[in-house]
Amino acid sequence: MNRIRASLIVLFILPLLFISACQPANKKETHYPLRVTTTTGMIADIVKNVGGKHVQVTSLMGPGVDPHLFKASQGDLQKLDDADLIFYNGLHLEGKMVEILKKIGKTKFVVAVADHLPKSKLLTAEKDQLDPHIWFDVQLWMEATNRVKHTLSQIDPQHRQDYERQTQQYLEQLEQLHEYARRQIGSIPKGQRVLVTAHDAFGYFGRAYDMEVVGLQGINTTSEYGIADVSGLVDLLASRKIKAVFVESSVPKRSIEAVVQGVRQRGHHVRIGGQLFSDAMGEAGTPAGNYIGMVRHNVDVITEALK
Repeated sequence: MNRIRASLIVLFILPLLFISACQPANKKETHYPLRVTTTTGMIADIVKNVGGKHVQVTSLMGPGVDPHLFKASQGDLQKLDDADLIFYNGLHLEGKMVEILKKIGKTKFVVAVADHLPKSKLLTAEKDQLDPHIWFDVQLWMEATNRVKHTLSQIDPQHRQDYERQTQQYLEQLEQLHEYARRQIGSIPKGQRVLVTAHDAFGYFGRAYDMEVVGLQGINTTSEYGIADVSGLVDLLASRKIKAVFVESSVPKRSIEAVVQGVRQRGHHVRIGGQLFSDAMGEAGTPAGNYIGMVRHNVDVITEALK
């Protein structure tokens, strides 16, 4: 009888041990609504739309913040520690935070929304580094949205149906956004469809909406540019009579201003066509303060300046 009882105890305990092994070690108690911390505002916007009333979302990086250069403060570390779940972009966008996120991932759920994407859909930039700016292809961002939905449904299965419904509603809005961007950019004459910015953040945008994209810096704002880079860009703008270049909300505009001055010295007038939101959204409560508004703003500014 003792042997039977011992066998039953083993059969009962083993599944519990297996479930424990599949969870992050020392995971804290989950709260409701789920406390979710994200790195960028774009990811926070996904979580708010998918999670609805079941999530309480905090974003570490606000308007005008460059994620390539971001350094977590003590307050940011506390926000990460307080979270039940953390979402970040991945593909080394948050360069200086990668080690912190990996360490935290040993004790709680930490998910990169870009890391599950097939490599065939990703762009490769300098030094074989994958381009992390996937939000500029709205269809890729729809895949990131599904990643968030699956994660929330896994952690909080009792609200799975709500996550499914809210995701579908958001995906429909994103599909409309994609079509809007395609139509608007398509209205620019092909020869004028050249997007020149401070750093090369718009590669996915160019591929998705058939634009040639040129950045003074590489995909990472930590990379340096020199006189040769400025001179090459000046030659391009002057020889092809490009009308406008663009500054970015999260990158100092002095580099683009130097290019504009150089082009004018060559006898061609090029203007700053406006400010684009690249690595961060606009202020909360403004039209560009959410992902859809941010993309629409960029599309409208580009179309107006180049058309």
